[in-house]
Amino acid sequence: MTNRFLLRLVVPLLHRNKGERTMNTATLTQAPARPMSRAAVWWLAARPHTLGLSAMPVLAGCALAWHQGAAPRWGVALLALLSAICIQIGTNLLNDVGDFERGADGPDRQGPLRATAQGLLTPHEVRCAGLGALAAAFVLGVPLVWLGGWPIVILGLLSLVCGWGYTSGPHPIAYGSLGEVFVWVFFGVAAVAGVCWLQGAPLNAATFWMGHILGTLAAAVMLVNNTRDMPTDAAAGRCTLAVRMGRRGCNVLYAVLLAQPYLAWPLLYKAQPIQAWTMLTLPWALWLVVRFARHPGGQALNVLLARTVRLQMGWVAVLLLGLLTEHFVLQPRLFIIR
Repeated sequence: MTNRFLLRLVVPLLHRNKGERTMNTATLTQAPARPMSRAAVWWLAARPHTLGLSAMPVLAGCALAWHQGAAPRWGVALLALLSAICIQIGTNLLNDVGDFERGADGPDRQGPLRATAQGLLTPHEVRCAGLGALAAAFVLGVPLVWLGGWPIVILGLLSLVCGWGYTSGPHPIAYGSLGEVFVWVFFGVAAVAGVCWLQGAPLNAATFWMGHILGTLAAAVMLVNNTRDMPTDAAAGRCTLAVRMGRRGCNVLYAVLLAQPYLAWPLLYKAQPIQAWTMLTLPWALWLVVRFARHPGGQALNVLLARTVRLQMGWVAVLLLGLLTEHFVLQPRLFIIR
């Protein structure tokens, strides 16, 4: 009698806990229970949880430039930040409508809600907004071109074209195996180099290694996204790197990407001595590697994707804290607005 009573008490609790664990990931993909305001819908379509990927290289590039002795150009830094965010918003919106029109966002989608696929916005609205965001980035980039010259012209135009071509055009970047490489370049090496150039700092080995570190963390976010979408991508004919490598290969690559900020740090330090405060984030990275390898896939990876974004943000936050503390004590001139 006692055993039956315990079973009746414990079994419902186990089922309830299981439901609670799956609730967070399930609600990311279900249609909203209540009508959303237009502002909330557009905020959803812009994918705010990913915008840190475009902001962090700008902040890290400024920090590196100032650490190397460049005088801060605060207005230039703000324009570069806004332009980078506009490019990512435009890319996200065009990806939203592009995936819908190509049939990649079907009812079996595992990722967060998409405004076009859910009928919250029309394809025409989303496409116009995406192109408008890229146009805004172009306008914001005009003063940067005047300051930085042809290198910024080339970098800016390539960024705009790739933002459009990520899901648009005859051969979308997102549908091939070079998505992670694209992210490594434009959310890492190119972004940091462009910011350092605009701040008047030299382009050297430190620039490359800082960009490499930020780029590999951004590529890891892309890899989680593509690992989650492997079944639907394969069904839609998208031959992403995750589809080619399989889940085991993705586990290895994710670990390699998250190891780069710590393996490459001695090379960055050799090029530009910086206090190793960012090593404090190593346990966080190791925990994410273990979690990724143990996750079965699907909706459960939505939370891990957001946590990988936060790792990059945490890494840059600790970097900035160390550099600002050092310069606040030793070189307070950095805080003079010019």
